[in-house]
Amino acid sequence: MHVVVSASIDSGYVREWGDLLVRWLHVIAAIAWIGASFYFILLDNHLEAPARAEDAEAGVMGELWEVHGGGFYHVQKYRVAPRVLPERLAWFKWEAYTTWLSGFALLCIVYFSNARAYLIDKSVADLTVPEAIAITVGLLIAAWVVYDVLCRMLGRWPKVLALALFGFIALSAYVTGQLFAPRAMFIIVGSMMGTMMAGNVLFVIIPGHWELIRAKRAGREPDPAPGVKGKLRSVHNNYLTLPVLLAMLSNHFPFVYGHDDAWLVLCAFVALGVYVRHFFNLRHAGRTRWSMPVVAAAAVVALAVWLAPPDEPSAPASPASVSAGKRVFLTAGCVSCHTLSDAGAVGVVGPNLDAAKPSRALVINRVTNGQGAMPSFENKLSKQQVQAVADYVSSVAGA
Repeated sequence: MHVVVSASIDSGYVREWGDLLVRWLHVIAAIAWIGASFYFILLDNHLEAPARAEDAEAGVMGELWEVHGGGFYHVQKYRVAPRVLPERLAWFKWEAYTTWLSGFALLCIVYFSNARAYLIDKSVADLTVPEAIAITVGLLIAAWVVYDVLCRMLGRWPKVLALALFGFIALSAYVTGQLFAPRAMFIIVGSMMGTMMAGNVLFVIIPGHWELIRAKRAGREPDPAPGVKGKLRSVHNNYLTLPVLLAMLSNHFPFVYGHDDAWLVLCAFVALGVYVRHFFNLRHAGRTRWSMPVVAAAAVVALAVWLAPPDEPSAPASPASVSAGKRVFLTAGCVSCHTLSDAGAVGVVGPNLDAAKPSRALVINRVTNGQGAMPSFENKLSKQQVQAVADYVSSVAGA
């Protein structure tokens, strides 16, 4: 068998491979980072006073016996630091760094390289590609700066700080929604929260660890303040995990970002994610509040009702609209990806429309917002063209 490889590889194919590999790395690193965050918060909330007096005298604050993978583990946490540091310490930092770097690479591969389709919406703001990219990068930097300032100003009042942070995220969602396409707004705000989290590790948590280590190696009594500050930032990271995951997954669900008040939808999901995370953190600390899952479930139902699409009009499509829609289908690139007998199309990249028989509403949704390999045509076709191609496909598919 002979395999012929083209000397010139399509740039889109190369980009797809880059997307796949970087996305794979991003998900793996995120799993490791979030898993470590969940574990250490669980560990802190399960600590019990040391059973042996000599451990307490040595500075042990709490301990936990665990069983996993067919073995027993005995974990101890010190108030500040042990009397003598061991030669080897396990660090938890590369998970955070790799998650952020791979996430930013994905932002470049998917959103920056195809900004006109994914980042810019001329009906929202008439931005050029360089402007859109520069504003996005600026928002990521601003996210860390504002967040860090708020933490320094309000760190002594955790509840006030939490409200201020939620207000900042809500303001970020609103402002970003006035500048970018709704789908991009979710991704950018999610990236801003991810930047806060990674910044905590890079600028606060790890430097705090090094301050403790240097003090011990120099024979000085360590200052507990860096550890306290690092713990606060670690807790913030724990609460931000679920909102960030929702923001990153949102681009697969147009009914979420396609709402007229998409920024409010994002705020609702951020609040819900924090609330759910708080339930588990309280449960780990031995305070199970079963009313919280009930409230969360009711909130999900309320969100589902709020985001439900309007009923599709039952009036049949006009022959003129169907004819115009066929012209759009034949000229906008649809035939290269889809199979549709009426149009003589035999593409295999996208779904077989004769077999799928999509509704008018579904066609409008997919053409407007895109999904998976299908890009958004929102900035390439007028609303009349989108409605016409939806009339055409929904009328002739499977006929």
